[in-house]
Formats: sequence, C-alpha cells, structure tokens
Amino acid sequence: MAKAVDYELGPHTFPRGWFVIAEKSELDKGPMAVRFFGRDLALYRGESGKPVLLDAYCKHMGTHLTASDSAMIVRNGHQIEGDSIRCPYHGWRYNAAGDVDDIPYHDGPCPKSASIRSYPVVDSMGCIMAWFDEEGGEPDYPAPALPEWDHPQWVQWQLDHLGELAIHPQEVLDNMSDIRHLGPTHGAPAEYFENEAREHIYIQRQGGIMQLYGGVMLYTTTWYTGPGLLLSKQVWGDSVQYELIANTPVDDGVIKAWHGCLVKAPALPVSDEDRANAALQQAGALEAFATDFQIWRHKKPALKIMQLKTDGPFRTGRKWYSQFYATPEGAKATQDEVNGIHLTHGMRTPAEANHAIDDDLPFNQ
Repeated sequence: MAKAVDYELGPHTFPRGWFVIAEKSELDKGPMAVRFFGRDLALYRGESGKPVLLDAYCKHMGTHLTASDSAMIVRNGHQIEGDSIRCPYHGWRYNAAGDVDDIPYHDGPCPKSASIRSYPVVDSMGCIMAWFDEEGGEPDYPAPALPEWDHPQWVQWQLDHLGELAIHPQEVLDNMSDIRHLGPTHGAPAEYFENEAREHIYIQRQGGIMQLYGGVMLYTTTWYTGPGLLLSKQVWGDSVQYELIANTPVDDGVIKAWHGCLVKAPALPVSDEDRANAALQQAGALEAFATDFQIWRHKKPALKIMQLKTDGPFRTGRKWYSQFYATPEGAKATQDEVNGIHLTHGMRTPAEANHAIDDDLPFNQ
C-alpha cells in the first residue's frame, strides 16, 4: 500500500480541503464515531442543528465521546446540551469549539489543557463536509454546492456508500487526466478532451459515444473542488444530471468513497415515476464508476507513470493535486505554475466540438 511520501506530494501526510465525512441522514440519527485523516473523530449535531466535529477522545481519561450507546447519559438523551456534548464516562462537557465548559462535580475553572481540536463542518447537498488542514488553518475556499440541489425539478441523490479502498487518493485523481481509459474501461472513447486548472479547481471537458447509455453521445464537464470532491455535469439526449464522487482519506493510503446523482426531471411537479427513473440513472452511473473502483482495488501503485505524448496530462494533474499537501505559500506557487488549459496531443478540443454545457456551472459564476 503506497503512502503520501511515496508519491513525493509534499510535507503533509493528508491533503488540505473540504471532504465528505457522512451523509446528512446518518447524522440525523444521532452522534457518530468516525475515522478520517488518520485520527478518530466525534461527529454530532447540536440542538441548533449545527453539525460539530471534534477529536474523539476526552482529555480527562481518554474516553471516546461518541462511541458509547449504552452509557445512561446517552440512553436518557442527555448527552447533547445545546451545541455541546458530554463525555459518556464522567460527564465533562465539550462545546463546539472543543473546550471543556462544565464539569458536573467541579466548581472551579475548567482546565484549558483539556481542550481538543474542533474542525469546520457544513451541511451541503445532503452531505456532511469537513475542512481538514494539518496546519490547523481555516478554509481558504468555500465548500462545493450546486444551486440545482434545492430546485424542485431536480431529484436529490441518496448516496451510494462504497466503503473503504486501500488506495492512495492520488490514483483516483489521475482519472481526471486519463483520456485513454475512457474507451477500454467505460466503453466511451473520447472524441474531444481537455483539462483546465483554476487555482483549487481542476476541470475535465470531454465527450463521446457511451455504450452503457445505449450508444448516445455523452457530453461531460467534470471538476474537482479541492482534492476530494468531484462533480460532473452530464448531458445526453434530453437527460441532464450531476454526478458526485467523493473520496476522503481514512488513513494514509486508505480512502472512503461515496457516489450519487442529482437528476433533472422532465417537468414539474416531480412524480414517483420521475424519482424511480432518477434512481435508475444513479444506478447506471454507479455501474460505470464501479469499473474504475474494481481496477483500483486490484492495481499496483503507479508511483511513476510511463507517459506517452498521446496520454492525457498526468504530470500536470499530479502537480495540481500536490498543492493540497503543501504549505499555503507552496500551494500558491503550484497554482501559478499549472493554471490554464492543458490539451492532449492529437485530440480535438471542446471548442472545436461545440461543447457548450459550462455556462451555469459554479466555477463560472
């Protein structure tokens, strides 16, 4: 299993950015014990509705804050107070900032040394997203969102939970530059292709005949917002959908993945048939994505790529990705180096193919 150091990505082990850590409906059921970025974490929703993510262990005696469902404070529904959470062992209360603000059997000031780390968290598109930065920095770009999510004509996804995969996320990001796998793997050889780097966003525009979709022309604009959240606008015939693929590091060299599709219904009001058809479209998209997943599960790490000039711009894509393992100053230098359009030798460009599906996308607003 290859790790970040093997890819020579930068000084940090885990990338900086926004990541999916749960589906909103999971958190609505109660506090969760989760593990990401090589650490155990406590995730819960405060009484205000705010999601909160803290390092998992109470400094008093090392108890996991959200791993108990048998302690009476949990069973009696007394663990969450406002946006704070009480340790199930002795009742020490941590607020959303990670500070102890009450000890039930102590009248003096709460020890500042008992504080634990708190992480920025948002609800977005049915997902709980957390910002992670090994240096503890605040978010330097907004969490991704689609304006269509709340439009009544769009059928929202219920996420496919794909579980853990022992692969470094670098190998997942390589797909963005990998034009030549589209035919053999997906049955959709690209007729045109380009990549574009824009600061923390990496874009792929391409189109080709899609075998799984009945041999129709599929037009896609796909983009990463940061290192772990992919969105893809896909147009074929009269159909339009957005696909989500999220990968989040669990440990160095291990990711957890989710998938979903936001599907536009033909008209309002949305019917049960429209919802059933949207579920079928998501299943079809998952079938296509699953071919990648199976290959990743059984491949060796590509620490170095034997790149041909007619391959996609792997080196550029990897350089763009490395910014999230760098210091903020190093990230800015990387952006300055790679920003712009990157073409693949011998391929038509989207402009030559009249690829015109980008105007309403978030990165153009």
